Amino acid sequence: MVPQASDPGLGEPLVEGPGIGVGTWAWGNQFLWGYDPRQDATLAACFRRAVQLGLSFFDTADSYGTGRWQGRSEQLLGAFTAGLDPAQRLPLTLATKLAPFPWRLGRGGFRRAFEASRLRLRGKLDLVQLHWSTSRYAPWQEDPLLDGLGDLVQQGEVAALGMSNLGPQRLRQVHGRLAQRGIPLRSLQVQLSLLCPGAVAGDGVAAVCRELGIELIAYSPLALGLLGRPPGRLPPLTTGPRRLLWRRLWPGVQPLLEALARIGSLHGATGDAVALNWCRAHGARPIVGLRTPAQAEQAAAALAWRLSLNERQELDQLAFAAAAAGTRMPANPFESA
Repeated sequence: MVPQASDPGLGEPLVEGPGIGVGTWAWGNQFLWGYDPRQDATLAACFRRAVQLGLSFFDTADSYGTGRWQGRSEQLLGAFTAGLDPAQRLPLTLATKLAPFPWRLGRGGFRRAFEASRLRLRGKLDLVQLHWSTSRYAPWQEDPLLDGLGDLVQQGEVAALGMSNLGPQRLRQVHGRLAQRGIPLRSLQVQLSLLCPGAVAGDGVAAVCRELGIELIAYSPLALGLLGRPPGRLPPLTTGPRRLLWRRLWPGVQPLLEALARIGSLHGATGDAVALNWCRAHGARPIVGLRTPAQAEQAAAALAWRLSLNERQELDQLAFAAAAAGTRMPANPFESA
């Protein structure tokens, strides 16, 4: 049986909706995104353009950056932000994620990682998030780390606390644990796209976020760029993991790409803007990876319009049909129940 997406209510979607965030996974990642330090000037221009256009939420992680470029994403984001005028810098939200590596243990297990991230971000760190849950493989590790993150909030060292890759059951548990200390849980970040729609199914984590007043953040909203391509012939792509994934999904994703192109044409928009607005129509803030000023302009343009209820429902049906047929993104193995 194909799960059904839950309706936010009767009538048209709300005029106002979540914003769009900027993802910086590619800033330093050679393995998947082919990072080269010669790209830094373009990344800086992309950042400045995004800020000019009103994109104010930037997401990174202490594990972003491969090999010798470990931590590069935070370093670049921190340097770019420090170069802004104070009036431009203040409205921005810089969010990072701390990875629960096996050697990070106990209530103070994140202390050194947090200090290192804050240093790379030049002191501008507004939201700290647990990168993934250890509940599937080391459940004893997670609660002390969560308690330590809560200490950072209570001690005034960071303004807000978020989670990533939690399922509905674990989200309720974490929310309750923090609530006992009077610590609000601001956000939850999960994989969400038309090729990974489970979070917005009737019993998915989106419903729990609405119930508990937690902001839902959607990562990989374009499915590693696949949903930003026009339908038809498989486009050329460098070898590697993305090429293998695209080749597997390409035949089954055609109905979705055709619908994205058609709906986009009605709004004078591109298909990737439709995919981003599908996330927004479900109450989630999509975080889209940006590397060029042109991409920043495309992302900002998606904020100018919203999907109609009928358009969103059509895309819901296509997304869940594709998932039922096996055309879907791989699940994150660290996501908890």
